[in-house]
Amino acid sequence: MPDPGPLGPRPPERRPTPPATVPDDPAPVVRDQSAPPSASRFLAALHPPVTLRHPAPPPAPAAAAGDPATTADASALRQALRGPTGLGTTSLALAGRRESPPPDPPAPAPASTSASAGRAVPGLYHHPVPEPDPVRVAEVSRRIKRWAEDEVQLYPEEWEGQFDGFSVGRYMVACHPDAPTVDHLMLATRLMVAENAVDDCYCEDHGGSPVGLGGRLLLAHTAIDPFQTTAEYTPAWRESLASDAPRRAYRSAMDYFVRAAGPSQADRYRHDMARLHMGYLAEAAWAETGHVPEVWEYLAMRQFNNFRPCPTITDTVGGYELPADLHARPDMQRVIALAGNATTIVNDLYSYTKELDSPGHHLNLPVVIAEREQLGERDAYLKAVEVHNELQHAFETAAADLARDCPLPTVLRFLKGVAAWVDGNHDWHRTNTYRYSLPDFW
Repeated sequence: MPDPGPLGPRPPERRPTPPATVPDDPAPVVRDQSAPPSASRFLAALHPPVTLRHPAPPPAPAAAAGDPATTADASALRQALRGPTGLGTTSLALAGRRESPPPDPPAPAPASTSASAGRAVPGLYHHPVPEPDPVRVAEVSRRIKRWAEDEVQLYPEEWEGQFDGFSVGRYMVACHPDAPTVDHLMLATRLMVAENAVDDCYCEDHGGSPVGLGGRLLLAHTAIDPFQTTAEYTPAWRESLASDAPRRAYRSAMDYFVRAAGPSQADRYRHDMARLHMGYLAEAAWAETGHVPEVWEYLAMRQFNNFRPCPTITDTVGGYELPADLHARPDMQRVIALAGNATTIVNDLYSYTKELDSPGHHLNLPVVIAEREQLGERDAYLKAVEVHNELQHAFETAAADLARDCPLPTVLRFLKGVAAWVDGNHDWHRTNTYRYSLPDFW
């Protein structure tokens, strides 16, 4: 990566700190929420029960408690996720190149009262999560605000309330429960904030526009995928990286990330960010022409304009590496794509009223279904819930099938990390009442 220049001192060398201690309204059913049989036992190990103050849709059912087959299967998966043991197996452990794997997390504690804030979308198939460790949440929140203000000058003073209301510390701690240290959590947190700065400042809320978006995105992308050019033109490019908040944020966040990630992990992330930017451009093109896509076209756009870059780095944040050949398997790519698709429809559902109240015509799945299939707002919204549920089930089935077909420790751990990200993403949307509220359809 290029020298930091005006972005402040270079980030410290990676020195992981000991992990903080992780303590660790009835909804109408839209569609049968039972998990497909091929996924049920895999999910039983991934989603231990979590007690919430208010009723929530239950985890996918497994066999009755005490069923020897279920108990044995879950135990075997937990053992696989820990990695092989015994004489001569040290080199096969789930450790990354530079660290030992974190110890098994403690049993999840009941969610605290704060996790009860917000209401899940009625009928939405999801899994509750334990309340994120408040010590880690506070520390990540403190560090990310300091980074945003002091290192990249991300926002003017009048936007501070919106930055705080984003609650990115809680978001990332919930999504990455296996991160061994706060330093690892910060890798994901900076990238998440940088991605949102690009979305807000280039595309939407804070001066964004579809007009000229392609040029802005291309130049911002060079902050994460460095421009290789002649000596004459390199200084001008380097100077441009400090020219606006999104590029400063991208550059700094990526500089931290490549220090901790392996080359294939960094390249994987760049690839997924190119996918994201392509999705932004498709949506912008439709906005410029006033085109309302067919539902399948909208879902295709959302496969690119989605959260995929976030779960794809779950191994870097976890302190280990899923080898490139395993990440590139078609069945792994299907799992990651489905996870991104499902979590992005979660965003459509929770941000629905926020977008309706915003200026302009915002495309989201309920709006597209309503216009293209001639449904009322409520029926279109409920159909969008069904679409999410089908995608979520497909993700879980694909993950279970891959776990069965390729039960390598790193594969199982990565699948577990992606599933945790999916669950944490939903929990953040549900609890972030500063940003989101549900429509009055029930």
